[in-house]
Amino acid sequence: MENNQKAPSSLLEMGNSYAGQLKTTRFEEVLHNSIEASLRSNSLVPRPVFSQLYLEAEQQLSALEGGSRVDNEEEEEEGEGGSEQNCPPTLYQMHPPPEGCCITDGFCQAGRDLRLVSISNEPIDVPAGFLLVGAKSPSLPDHLLVCAVDKRFLPDDNGHNALLGFSGNCVGCGKKGFCYFTEFSNHINLKVTTQPKKQKHLKYYLIRNAQGALTKGPLICWKGSDFRSRQTSAGACSSSLFPLLESSGPPAPFPSEPVPGTNPSAPLGAAQAGPASDHPSLTAAMGLAVFNGKDSPKHQPLVKNNLSAGPRPSALGILSNSGPPKKRHKGWSPESPSAADGGYPQGGGNRAKYENAGVTCMPQVGLVGPASVTFPVVASGEPVSVPDNLLKICKAKPVIFKGHGNFPYLCGNLNDVVVSPLLYTCYQNSQSISRAYEQHGASTIQPISEEMQLLLTVYYLVQLAADQVPLMEDLEQIFLRSWRESHLTEIRQYQQAPPQPFPPAPSAVAPVTSAQLPWLAGLAASSCNDSVHIIECTYSLAEGLSEMFRLLVEGKLAKTNYVVIICACRNATIDSCIAVTGKYQARILSESLLTPAEYQKEVNYELVTGKVDSLGAFFSTLCPEGDIDILLDKFHQENQGHISSSLTAASVTKSASLDVAGTPVCTSYHLEPHHIRPFQLAVAQKLLSHVCSIADSSTQNLDLGSFEKVDFLICIPPSEVTYQQTLLHVWHSGVLLELGLEEEHMTKQRAEQYVLKLDAEAQTKFKAFLQNSFQNPHTLFVLIHDHAHWDLVSTVHNLYSQSDPSVGLVDRLLNCREVKEAPNIVTLHVTSFPYALQTQHTLISPYNEIHWPASYSNGVELYHENKRYFGLSEFIESTLSGHSLPLLRYDSSFEAMVTALGKRFPRLHSAVIRTFVLVQHYAAAMMAVRGLSQMKNYTSVETLEITQNLINSPKQCPCGHGLMVLLRVPCSPLAAVAYERLAHVRARLALEEHFEIILGNPSSGITVGKHFLKQLKMWQKIEDAEWRPQTYLELEGLPCILIFSGMDPHGESLPRSLRYCDLRLINSSCLVRTALEQELGLAAYFVSNEAPLEKGARNEALESDAEKLSGTDEDEELVTEGSALEKRSPVKRERSCSHDSVSSSISSKASSSALCGDSSAPPAGPSQGEQARSPPPGGPTEEGRAPGERQRLRAGWEPPAVISRHSPGLAPPPDPSLRTCRRSIRRSAPSSSSQLSSSGSSSSSMVPAAGPLVLQASQCSMTKACRQPPIVFLPKLVYDMVTATDSSGLPKAASLLPSHSVVWASSFRPLLSKTMTSTEQSLYYRQWTVPRPSHMDYGNRAEGRVDGFHPRRLLLSGPPQIGKTGAYLQFLSILSRMLIRLTEVDVYDEEEININLTEESEWHYLQLGDPWPDLELFKKLPFDYIIHDPKYEDASLICSHHQSIKSEDRGMYRKPEDLYVRRQTARMRLSKYAAYNTYHHCEQCHQYMGFHPRYQLYESTLHAFAFSYSMLGEEIQLHFIIPKSKEHHFVFSQPGGQLESMRLPLVTDKSHEYIKSPTFTPTTGRHEHGLFNLYHAMDGASHLHVLVVKEYEMAIYKKYWPNHIMLVLPSIFNSAGVGAAHFLIKELSYHNLELERNRQEELGVKPQDIWPFIVISDDSCVMWNVVDIDCGGERSREFSWSERNVSLKHIMQHIEASPNITHYALIGMRKWSSKTGSREVQEPFSRCHVHDFIVLNVDLTQNVQYNQNRFTCDDVDFNLRVHSAGLLLCRFNRFSVMKKQIAVGGHRSFHITSKVSDNPMAIMPAQYICAPDSKHTFLAAPAQLLLEKFLQHHSHRFFPLSLKNHGHPVLSVDCYLNLGSQISVCYVSSRPHSLNVSCSDLKFSGLLLYLCDSFVGASFLKKFHFLKGATLCVICQDRNSLRQTVVRLELEDEWQFRLRDEFQTANAKEDRPLFFLTGRHI
Repeated sequence: MENNQKAPSSLLEMGNSYAGQLKTTRFEEVLHNSIEASLRSNSLVPRPVFSQLYLEAEQQLSALEGGSRVDNEEEEEEGEGGSEQNCPPTLYQMHPPPEGCCITDGFCQAGRDLRLVSISNEPIDVPAGFLLVGAKSPSLPDHLLVCAVDKRFLPDDNGHNALLGFSGNCVGCGKKGFCYFTEFSNHINLKVTTQPKKQKHLKYYLIRNAQGALTKGPLICWKGSDFRSRQTSAGACSSSLFPLLESSGPPAPFPSEPVPGTNPSAPLGAAQAGPASDHPSLTAAMGLAVFNGKDSPKHQPLVKNNLSAGPRPSALGILSNSGPPKKRHKGWSPESPSAADGGYPQGGGNRAKYENAGVTCMPQVGLVGPASVTFPVVASGEPVSVPDNLLKICKAKPVIFKGHGNFPYLCGNLNDVVVSPLLYTCYQNSQSISRAYEQHGASTIQPISEEMQLLLTVYYLVQLAADQVPLMEDLEQIFLRSWRESHLTEIRQYQQAPPQPFPPAPSAVAPVTSAQLPWLAGLAASSCNDSVHIIECTYSLAEGLSEMFRLLVEGKLAKTNYVVIICACRNATIDSCIAVTGKYQARILSESLLTPAEYQKEVNYELVTGKVDSLGAFFSTLCPEGDIDILLDKFHQENQGHISSSLTAASVTKSASLDVAGTPVCTSYHLEPHHIRPFQLAVAQKLLSHVCSIADSSTQNLDLGSFEKVDFLICIPPSEVTYQQTLLHVWHSGVLLELGLEEEHMTKQRAEQYVLKLDAEAQTKFKAFLQNSFQNPHTLFVLIHDHAHWDLVSTVHNLYSQSDPSVGLVDRLLNCREVKEAPNIVTLHVTSFPYALQTQHTLISPYNEIHWPASYSNGVELYHENKRYFGLSEFIESTLSGHSLPLLRYDSSFEAMVTALGKRFPRLHSAVIRTFVLVQHYAAAMMAVRGLSQMKNYTSVETLEITQNLINSPKQCPCGHGLMVLLRVPCSPLAAVAYERLAHVRARLALEEHFEIILGNPSSGITVGKHFLKQLKMWQKIEDAEWRPQTYLELEGLPCILIFSGMDPHGESLPRSLRYCDLRLINSSCLVRTALEQELGLAAYFVSNEAPLEKGARNEALESDAEKLSGTDEDEELVTEGSALEKRSPVKRERSCSHDSVSSSISSKASSSALCGDSSAPPAGPSQGEQARSPPPGGPTEEGRAPGERQRLRAGWEPPAVISRHSPGLAPPPDPSLRTCRRSIRRSAPSSSSQLSSSGSSSSSMVPAAGPLVLQASQCSMTKACRQPPIVFLPKLVYDMVTATDSSGLPKAASLLPSHSVVWASSFRPLLSKTMTSTEQSLYYRQWTVPRPSHMDYGNRAEGRVDGFHPRRLLLSGPPQIGKTGAYLQFLSILSRMLIRLTEVDVYDEEEININLTEESEWHYLQLGDPWPDLELFKKLPFDYIIHDPKYEDASLICSHHQSIKSEDRGMYRKPEDLYVRRQTARMRLSKYAAYNTYHHCEQCHQYMGFHPRYQLYESTLHAFAFSYSMLGEEIQLHFIIPKSKEHHFVFSQPGGQLESMRLPLVTDKSHEYIKSPTFTPTTGRHEHGLFNLYHAMDGASHLHVLVVKEYEMAIYKKYWPNHIMLVLPSIFNSAGVGAAHFLIKELSYHNLELERNRQEELGVKPQDIWPFIVISDDSCVMWNVVDIDCGGERSREFSWSERNVSLKHIMQHIEASPNITHYALIGMRKWSSKTGSREVQEPFSRCHVHDFIVLNVDLTQNVQYNQNRFTCDDVDFNLRVHSAGLLLCRFNRFSVMKKQIAVGGHRSFHITSKVSDNPMAIMPAQYICAPDSKHTFLAAPAQLLLEKFLQHHSHRFFPLSLKNHGHPVLSVDCYLNLGSQISVCYVSSRPHSLNVSCSDLKFSGLLLYLCDSFVGASFLKKFHFLKGATLCVICQDRNSLRQTVVRLELEDEWQFRLRDEFQTANAKEDRPLFFLTGRHI
């Protein structure tokens, strides 16, 4: 590759600097550089480690590794060229460097370090007239190189007057007199791709800060650069009062301490020179994006804090070696070591230090026993003695990580070292190539070698900054990348090499040998300023360890953080170990190795043994006036008796209303009523649908149909407050009443049996629950495990089971066999942190997980709520958008003091030190607020702000409402210490009545003093004298400090008056995702949506969630949402801010006395953009400000700022239109003399006179409460972990190990991504995590197989405090409602119609007590022609000679539009004798439904069955589908042969075990909803049931009812109506009767003895009832009756046992109605129409057919024909059938649509007929259906005289057609000998002849008389037969026809329309 070749213009970005020029370079340097490049590579395919030596391979690589580049604003004009690809960039051709000189980036050719980071504290000789400037090297984008340049060659402030040329010196080696910038850039190794130009590469002035450290100053204003024009968009720092340019403050208090808070982004424009205050970070408002080390805006996160270019969660510190960090790519891990946070002065990696610190607390293997493993892991060789006093000398216990090979024995002072196997495990994990890669054929590729592992480890350690801690996960990612890259190289070689007879030798990339290793490691460590020390041993590690201990004792390793000991000579294997000797690193690592239990033990030990007294003694020396306690006592004595009234009486004018009694009332205070929010309802419904899907699945794991009610038990962690909180929830929700578990007016105590605290007493209560579930199999018990991530300890592995019975309780109770096997217990785990339940061994199916939905989807708000949830992602977002105060902050002065004391007291655990420091700060702050202003220097600005607002807030409210400060102290003993100390200080300061201090301990309740108790009762209007607050929510409005202890929060909710969440004491070394999110979850909050949000300049805190990527999935939870970063414009994105605290313009209340004389003066607030969103805590909102100040804010001026040294804060957003650079003036406050004083000292500020400052009325703190979430203070380490994000925008915290109780399954895992939904995250954890042996799921080795999941277990996850309890209680309610609904059914409940039309006949069936009809008596009863079934309310009345109907007799007529009005139904509870649809599965039904052990599921055979039918003139072929289990009902020619007949019993059989009559159920469209499960209805009796289905529905019915016999109709009947089914059932049955008679005759059975009855039942008959009659006397009319539900078996056996039953043709029963009167049931039997459920005698009715063409009223038509044939129809009035309302299928499945268009327009019934040969639209429907529908609605067009003329009905011959309710018909049969109504005295108004056959003759018609003008309608199959009929019946004699009176149904010819002819009577 030619070196002078120009780089392609599209790839103008510098990569690894010397990648292209290596052929002549020495091997070591190549190797060195390539290792660097490999480590820092961020492309998807990292570069092969040594490929630079083989440029051919390099060229292959470059082709594969393209990367698109989106221009970043500054980079183009900077010309920082190079390519994003990994191909070597073409460098600008310079002279080759002299042989042997240093060519490392960041160093000059003499080998001296020029990086600002490294030399910021070193004295630099600057000749007069020269200035120090920072040069930017394209290969080190995050660093500045320090140069001395003659200022004449630099421009002035306006970019002018710079002399051409250059004059400069090298500050590294001191070489002077460079006259050409090209020559100079060569010397300082400024590797560039174009001609070096000073304008491009000299970027910043460098200036000294207050501590004397060199730091980046303003940009050099080169003419022509567009920096100035971009100033406003980049968001210049507008607020800080900058000191004068060269101001130098006092030296840093701890020179060894890094200044925590420098920011690489410099202010823009020369006028803003100088860091603000004493602290450079105040300039760090918004920097240009290039410093973030990423190139495209998509990857360009905000500079998130004052420390570093925030985007990269790993920011692994300054590259103390030479290599340039490359631009990061998606492929780099979030913890990638490439991401160097260069560019700031001292201790730049500060932030990263906290990120990575102690993340090693996630051991990859379980450390059994105490974590300070002082026994050797694999020991060999001679022992090594640990020197005495090691801890005393070193100030920290060295942590020794065992690496490869053998590890020697240690002896001696073992307490002063910690040995850990973590690194060993990490190496082992990286050696094992994961299964995922093997699947891709990668198994042949070798794992990464041990030498390479060690070399990479050394390299990684070299890169770590002085305040960073190594992280095993980073190393794993480095190994993964390195391995993957060599793996991909091989693949590429195979892919790209030219065809060869054999593959290239694998040694193309030379491996590192063990001999080279120590030398290469030394080379790598050579540039790191001795922070990594390499010790090479000859024989064993023991000599290296001894050497290390010697050096430690001699103090020679003071600057060394890591010692790497290598023994690489023995037989080709290497031994190694790494000792962490840096004080900071060793402390964090050793503490992170402690388990939570050991941590508590250690702290306890230190407190009990009095080790902490030295700390107290040290504090007492700090105060100039002597011990704080002396001061307190002095104050107490002075103020006794006259406590300042200013604090008790509120002196500010109150804007408050007075209540009736005149006492002040606060309008802001109201306790929220419990109500269910739309989100909770949605989640409850999701839960319900999951439970239903378990029930619906074919696994039979849950039979919802068998449950009648719901019961529940909620298990919660052993926290008294959580317990009371849950009780109140249950009590207020009303769920107990709704579930019918309790009566009205229940007390809270009654709720206690439903909530179980998992403590020592839990087992008894749980046993009672199990007993209850066992005794009530028809109750569904929901076992709710709330806060389910707590206590996942396995009972088996529980080492503490004897000592602590509550550990492992969850496993012992919830996973016991009884719970797992009980079919009526559903377990619901509820948690905000489900990760530990989402492992490879979990019991919960991924399909049974329910995630809280996102509130927005694609920008649309899914559920409108008046409150918006503010959780972790929103808190993080508040730190990103520069619109207002960040809600997450840290306190740098507190951190600085803790670090200093950590070095002073190495034996104390940092938790102890942190607690004591914080308590000291609070005590000092209280004293400062009480007037001891000298104490301000002994607290931090943050603590002072909290305390001031706490004490002053009650004065701003007429009722004294205040705010709550949550002080989280996880360790209970420390919490007790803090409580005592703060209570003591409060008492001495006479503040007892100003605020309460509450010790919140999980094991005990809440104690509140009498004074505050009285206030709470008054505010909450509580009369009860005994009342005490039992939950934190009841402390609403109480000014208090809540010291919240306990290792984990247990789900306690906090009131809305919580203003500050002080988490500075959380155990930050234990960084796992669950622990971190759990602590931050305490602050989660609902913000009122109604609050008027004034959008100021870029007010983005409450941006819609649509901005968040998580909104893409409805299942997304809010916890992992990152920022809205990627979607904002670059302008917005640059507006970052530092979050050290609020200390800049608005925080330090202590010092605001300069504003007004009053100590509680409000500070200057944020600019108007933030006002409504975030009023300064405790300060007035904008309305409350002084007018002048308000005006100034609007004008974009600076508010007077109060600045604290260690607390860089925020600038109010400037007005983007103002481009003027503002400068502020600061006067330095005299620093206090004491050593620690500067950490808290504050400076006053000069206030420009801008109008008088008037204090206006302030608000009650409760007003802000609903608008603004609390402010959270975090440890710096946690803050950085939470706010850092990876390249996808995912917060780094989310990619931590998810929980203490799990481990990563492999180090070869992909990274989590921000775009993952909750569901995807769950699947990720299920794939990549495994439980530890102590985890309760450890034994469940299902590995994701379905059978490993427990079928009745669900998991509900959602962000903390979002309302999960309300959601699951709502779920219980709707589940209960659904179960009740499942056991209920809507049945038709309609009165019989036309009762009053039945004429009193002389015959009644008077034997009221007869169980069966007496045949002789019954024959005398007249037939009742009138239809009484309510479904025929709209049908034509049938006249008989008994009735003399007047037209007004017939009840109300429905208007046509009422025809479709919903019929009346009643909701009935299903009895145990009901018929069911497919949704019912109980255990008894399994066999019935086809789950029979003897027969394979769905095994059935298809049989054809043919018979001829003369009337059809053809053979009918039907098909039977007969399941194997039902074959015994049939006769076959041989087993499996031809079907011959269906077996029929004998009339004489008397068995009670079966039902004799076969039941046929015709059905269509109801495969799911039809009630075909007759198992319970038949009470288990044997019966034959046949479903009659259409051919096209056969498959679906067979699928749903595999064990039912199907009769499949021929395909010609696919569009037929129910008449066809009835017709075929009857014909088939008669044919079968004949066959059975013939078959059994051979067996000696008489033909008449074969049972002739069948049942034809509707598919909606659900239950059957019987009426019990109590007759007063034999013939008495007085009787009482009652109705009860009975089985169908009972009814059928009763009917089948009737005497003379074979003489009846049709037997039926009443339709049930709740309105049935005694009149209907008084007579036991009627001779009338029967419907719905009929018992049909196929023998007697042989010659009476159903009309196979009919769709409606076919049963009425058939009944009339049976009666006219002289046969008996008997209705059993004391039996009734209930019919279920089924909304689908049946007659509804017929839709009449147009045949031509697809237009689904409704077609009116009038269009169903048309004139023949017309152009009318043809319809796609059977002609018969059109005819019936037309006549039902429009028959008055044919029979105008008949309308409402019931005295003159229409004569209908041989058929009954419904002519609508307003026309009556008279049915007559033309058959000879038939029974007909006497018509001699009747005159008819019309004649209807429908398809009349040869029995109808002219003479027959002449018997009837018609009115003049009566009309005739003849209906025939075609026009021809129409004419023949007219002729044959001689109709033209009496009727007059016209041509236009001919019609047809609107069918096409191929659909065979019906034709009509109408005429008038002459």
